[in-house]
Amino acid sequence: MDLRLPRPPRLPGPRGPRRLLAAVAAVVVLAGAGTWTAVASDDGPAVHRSDRTLRTDGARIDTSYFTAGDAAAKRPAVLIGHGFGGSKADVREQAEDLARDGYAVLTWSARGFGRSTGKIGLNDPKGEVADVSKLIDWLAKRPEVRLDKAGDPRVGVTGASYGGAVSLLAAGHDRRVDAIAPQITYWNLADALFPDGVFKKMWTGSFITTGGGCEKFEKQLCAMYNRVAVAGEPDQKARELLAARSPAAVGDRIEVPTYLVQGQTDSLFPLGQGDAIARAVRANGAPVTVDWIAGGHDGGEREAERGRVEKRVGAWFDRYLKGDKGADTGPAFRVTRTGGVDSTDGAAQLRGASGDTYPGLRSGPRAVPLSGREQTFDNPAGASPPAVSTLPGLGGTGLSRLSSLGVGVSLDIPGQHAKFESKPLSEDLRITGTPTVRAHVKSTREDAVLFTKVYDVGPGGKQQVLPSQLVAPVRVENARQGKDVELRLPAIDHEVQKGHRLRLVLASTDLGYASPAEPAKYTVSLKGDLTVPTAPGVQTAAAPLPSWVWWLPVAGAVIALGLLITGRRRTTAPAPDPALAEVPLQITDLSKRYAKSADRFAVRDVSFRVEKGQVLGLLGPNGAGKTTTLRMLMGLIRPDAGEIRVFGQAIRPGAPVLSRVGAFVEGAGFLPHLSGRENLELYWKATGRPAEDAHLTEALEIAGLGDALTRAVRTYSQGMRQRLAIAQAMLGLPDLLILDEPTNGLDPPQIREMREVMIGYARRGRTVIVSSHLLAEVEQSCTHLVVMDRGRLVQAGPVAEIIGSGDTLLVGLARDISDPLVEKIAALPGVASAVRADDGLLVRLDGTPDAGAARLLPELVRLDVPVESMGPHRRLEDAFLTLIGGTA
Repeated sequence: MDLRLPRPPRLPGPRGPRRLLAAVAAVVVLAGAGTWTAVASDDGPAVHRSDRTLRTDGARIDTSYFTAGDAAAKRPAVLIGHGFGGSKADVREQAEDLARDGYAVLTWSARGFGRSTGKIGLNDPKGEVADVSKLIDWLAKRPEVRLDKAGDPRVGVTGASYGGAVSLLAAGHDRRVDAIAPQITYWNLADALFPDGVFKKMWTGSFITTGGGCEKFEKQLCAMYNRVAVAGEPDQKARELLAARSPAAVGDRIEVPTYLVQGQTDSLFPLGQGDAIARAVRANGAPVTVDWIAGGHDGGEREAERGRVEKRVGAWFDRYLKGDKGADTGPAFRVTRTGGVDSTDGAAQLRGASGDTYPGLRSGPRAVPLSGREQTFDNPAGASPPAVSTLPGLGGTGLSRLSSLGVGVSLDIPGQHAKFESKPLSEDLRITGTPTVRAHVKSTREDAVLFTKVYDVGPGGKQQVLPSQLVAPVRVENARQGKDVELRLPAIDHEVQKGHRLRLVLASTDLGYASPAEPAKYTVSLKGDLTVPTAPGVQTAAAPLPSWVWWLPVAGAVIALGLLITGRRRTTAPAPDPALAEVPLQITDLSKRYAKSADRFAVRDVSFRVEKGQVLGLLGPNGAGKTTTLRMLMGLIRPDAGEIRVFGQAIRPGAPVLSRVGAFVEGAGFLPHLSGRENLELYWKATGRPAEDAHLTEALEIAGLGDALTRAVRTYSQGMRQRLAIAQAMLGLPDLLILDEPTNGLDPPQIREMREVMIGYARRGRTVIVSSHLLAEVEQSCTHLVVMDRGRLVQAGPVAEIIGSGDTLLVGLARDISDPLVEKIAALPGVASAVRADDGLLVRLDGTPDAGAARLLPELVRLDVPVESMGPHRRLEDAFLTLIGGTA
């Protein structure tokens, strides 16, 4: 579940000296010197991270501070907030990237999340909002942070959903914020959770569950939720409570450059919320750029958009924090449009459309006549069964993505809706914004609750698509005598093709919302045409040619050249080593420098050996050198020093022994219209090797796809596609199988199945190397481990030996201890490192005569450490964190 709500707002009240005095009056302590680490990367200088705790009156806030490059250089600062239910760890990668780009970056876990304490306040001005200002206070004291004046750092704020809201709130509450980049967030939380007075019950319930239960929230928020959930509709007090904690409450004070990203597939915070943000900030005279991405809280293609969005965030801050006037911040408005699928991997094809100005939601209106008589339908008792549009909070189901690809998945219950249709369109129609229509609504009860939606219906009615799976609720009050109302449908960007029709549906129920429990009859008729916005100033980029048109000729030339070069070099390759003829892999003193660097290494002096029948886990944090090592192993890049031998033969590009190596590193591409078996047969034919050498039956038996092999790949789940990719890597039954993150995107049952595939393959006398971040899974599936950190080998050996290593102790604590005390423990004689763990403290001994539990215990007592227990640790996660010093 990917939830992201508001982030810590800023203290309300007077600005200038009075606001600064109030901030100084608050007791703010960043405990101790923190824990410093350095993270290597192929993309730039090492990033230094310091973990510290912000102590406030009501909570302890866990923070991480990232810098890179020249320590003496002054740089702007950036705060990054995380999504609801997450923690600072979720934004670490973006923080490291921004640090390499010359920013001082501060991340934190909001109250009630991660290691931070306190009650969840949904941006309580006296809680989360105050926390963010205190973080800015701390940044102002850092010597490497650029200041606009004393106590005022040059600072930007970004984040998605919960973190996106806090960027807006920070700008409204604290004048020191200079630029923001909020993503898929809200303007008014009351409007988002109670749209037009209708209770968005599934999403609201998801917040409570994701937050850890009602008791984890501030008391008044818990009481509000219980009250609304029982009543089935919000009261005025509930609306006022959420509105007061929303960016809208300080909207007239948000006056900083704003790069706004809003999701098109988002039933939680739809495009209308982003539109309200854009209009308010623009009215304050600040620059605003709007980006509608093909994703959101309901899934879609948000991951595919991540790199592009983060690049624009960086450019935005370059311009408005660094003052780089040449930074390309992109068009004033951009929308990602989905059209068809990529035939290589089944992914949706994304194209951008842009405009010189943000068009809003009603630009370029066009009337579309609808036909249909007055209709009466039921609101059933208990509002059951409900209609289905999407499954709120379950974005991974991909319903919105199916919709964008032209597959209808919605359900309207007969007798519980009215519908009105247009004639077939005579030309293509692009809808960009909020369609509207006037209707007359009458109810047998005082109020009526309707759910409005517009479908794209194909010729013959065989294909019915609900764009982005969105509906818009409306509460019509005083409807017993009949009432004319303007219905505002969901804001969308969708192209209706020539010959298709538009169908307006007004339903009495929807799965994601609360409808009146009392039975009623609604009667509706239209009072005019459907008006759709077309945003004529927004132009779609030209459709790109299929990627293979560009890369196939080039790839052919490169392959031919590579074969020529490697063919010439094979005569000078090192001679095979007979002593290693039965050893799947021997790596000796392997090193690889970063590009254009003489003294910085991605991999340095790495040596290890892998035997037959082993499942070897290659572990390490981001930037450890794992992927670089695998690429050298597969002959894709050359090492600068050392050598790799597979079955005694030195690895070089095109080396014949590579035919004994199978690899799954970056998701395999399949033709979606072909079956699984046909895809594998086509792949093997492309290798030019005899069909009988494929051992297709054996590979498929190990992968365990069963009858699914006869089905088109487009019908496969993510887990089935992963298994098919593994089967492809196993074609020819290679003696050495390399898998990079094979369980990405899989659910727990699928992960268990993948584990059985790897173990079963090795059991047949072959060898598997798997790189993964899922430590619990590695512990269950791997027999041996190689742990890397910052390009170097930290430890190698059997899993049991590393987990049960006697040089690491788990010290159970009766209560939490301060960061300075942890540092004192790490500095004790015989101690190599000390890091926090869920169960206490992990202490790694350095192997000297002073090391040992007998010598450590008296020292801990001397330091007044509340020791409750002590013994060797037994979890891979603990061992891993200890080995790398807690930098994962």
